[in-house]
Amino acid sequence: MDQLNFNKAEFAASYGLASQLPAGLCPEVVFAGRSNVGKSSLINKLCSRKSLARVSSTPGKTATINFYKVDTAHFVDLPGYGYAKIAAGERRRWDALINRYFAQPRPRAMLVQLLDCRHAPSADDRQMLEYLRYHGVGFIAALTKADKLKKSQQAAAEEQFRALCAPYGCRQVLLTSAETGQGIPELQNALALAVQAFLTSQGGAPRAGEAADGL
Repeated sequence: MDQLNFNKAEFAASYGLASQLPAGLCPEVVFAGRSNVGKSSLINKLCSRKSLARVSSTPGKTATINFYKVDTAHFVDLPGYGYAKIAAGERRRWDALINRYFAQPRPRAMLVQLLDCRHAPSADDRQMLEYLRYHGVGFIAALTKADKLKKSQQAAAEEQFRALCAPYGCRQVLLTSAETGQGIPELQNALALAVQAFLTSQGGAPRAGEAADGL
């Protein structure tokens, strides 16, 4: 089986309005999570790049859906949710953008839901998990900032999140760290398998706008 070449990565495009979203032309791996959970850092680590995705210490900085071409797939970085200080109009735009993305019949191969392993899921996290379950979107839970936990705490955290995420359609739970690289090879393998499985199910490269079965 051909593996996804994570080192072959580049920024593709950024969209701030739902009407701008183009049809999907290749398998998409989607990254979702609350503001400042570490989506950009994780994408950079997966692709062995320091600045492929812009990292900001300011929550709510990413206000667009960003697409990155990674070998034969697109990584799709959704705007972070749950930042209380954004204006109501901006929040509505974000909601419309994300809702339009999920409403479209896109070639989604997998979704990665990022959760901070140090804290119980927030109300916004749980709302997103409910959203995924309602729409039948299977996902991998990437527990970020694992380096902030002691080794003795990591197994317990992983087990707690596995039990919590299972009812929502979670397919795998992985402890990850963009600092140390923990869990990165395992996540890369899971995403490569998902992309390959999607392509196999479609008989090759997907046509524009074609959706993954069951996702």
